[in-house]
Parts: sequence; C-alpha cells; structure tokens
Amino acid sequence: MLQNAPIGIFDSGYGGLTVFRAIADRLPAYDYIYLGDNARSPYGDQPFDVIYKYTLECVDWLFSQGCELIILACNTASAKALRTIQERDLPLKYPNKRVLGVIRPTAEIIGGFTESKSVGIMGTRGTVNSGSYLLEIQKFFPELNVFQQSCPMWVPLIENNEYLQPGADFFVEEYCSALLAQDEAIDCVLLACTHYPLLLPKLENFFPSNIKILSQGSIVANSLADYLARHPEMEKRLSKTREKKFYTSGDLSSFNQHGSHFFGELITSNKVILD
Repeated sequence: MLQNAPIGIFDSGYGGLTVFRAIADRLPAYDYIYLGDNARSPYGDQPFDVIYKYTLECVDWLFSQGCELIILACNTASAKALRTIQERDLPLKYPNKRVLGVIRPTAEIIGGFTESKSVGIMGTRGTVNSGSYLLEIQKFFPELNVFQQSCPMWVPLIENNEYLQPGADFFVEEYCSALLAQDEAIDCVLLACTHYPLLLPKLENFFPSNIKILSQGSIVANSLADYLARHPEMEKRLSKTREKKFYTSGDLSSFNQHGSHFFGELITSNKVILD
C-alpha cells in the first residue's frame, strides 16, 4: 500500500459532496481528496472542449496529489469528458490509474426501479444534450423509454441557498411538469445532477407518490464498493487512514459554508490554483 494514495472525488462545484458523503459512509476506511472547481462553475452550459479541458486539469491535479483512482462526481464531466480521458489521456499519461464516472453505475440499475418501463432524466443542459444517459441505458435496458428534461435554473438556486425558499417552487413545478408532459407513464425519475438531492423535499411534494425519485450518491457508492471488490490490485494500492481533505478553486469561506450543507457536516477547505 502506498503511503499517500487517496481516492479522488471531483465536481465542478458543491454537488459532488453529496456523492462523497455517500461514498465515505459506505467505505469509511479509505483516504479521500475532494476537489471542487468552484471558480469555473457551473460546467453545465459550457461547450465540450472547455469541459474536457477543465476536467482534465482537475484530474491531473488529483493525480499529482497521489490519487490512484478518481471519481468524476459530476454528470456533465462524466458525460462530456470521461470517455476521452479514459481512452486518450490515461493510456498515455497514467496507464495504471483509473477515472470512473457517475452515469454508467446509474444506467446499470435504473431498470429495476420502473414497472411502466418509462423513466425520466433531469439534469443540466450539458448532460441532457450529450445524450449520454440515453446511450448508456440503451445498452443495459433497451426496452425502456427514456425522457429527458434540462433544469438550467436548479443549480443556481441551490448554489445560492435559495433552493428551499418559496421562490424555487416555480422552477421545480416548471421542469417537473415539462418532464411528465412527455409521458404520463413515467414512474421513475433520476436526478442526474449531484446538486439536485437538496431539492428532494420539494420534488417529493410535487411528484405523484407512485414516482420513485433516484439520487446518485448511494448508487455510486455501491458501485465503487463493487469495483474495488472486483479489482483487488487497485484496492490494495489505496491508503486507509480515514483522512478527508477538501480543496476548491473558489472562495474558501463560501465553499466551507455552502459545502457543509451538501456534505452534511462542517468542512474546512484548502485553496488550489488551477491552470
């Protein structure tokens, strides 16, 4: 085992902390480094080449900190940058390291949560426009009907701590109604952005009780546990002292304040300067 070999977790902002929380609860023995690229967030409406560039810079930085394995806890980065990084950059620069995303683990299990065979995906414009969920779900459950809805106002509402205020109700109703209007048979809705679990109280009030709402945290955590069990050569390389470190490219006080809401406990972050 290496002296310093944490699991890296990356997101463009705060949302990945909901995934980090679930992973740390599921796999508490490991060391972790979280990096939020808050200075350049949100990624959702950025073009492919910009998202790829930003994501690769963050992956490079996490590897420079000793990470052997990185989770892209960001749907936009997973949709628009992961495959290129896995197929082009890792073989050339980091052949023994791994980068995993959040889309495939969800696509592998979503079919088990629907009886009507109609599911909804709610995400950023970048994630929806990429079509990544449509492609991945088709691989595992070709019989499913998948309907997508972009929710461009949700991340700004959440990151400005307005997500539980009455004013957020308008945008919750607007996007949820637009999704359900595509097919009244939808009985499972995936929150395909790691910010969105903070809206769960409002979403549960709006959606009919027969609709299952899936958040990605526990799904990704269980998938990671399975991955490590199937790859003991990687698992043995990871350090296990239960250390958690938080880094942000943005303002430290804002990250500590807002990030604590996402992570579920008080956190103290460090500043990182990205190229």
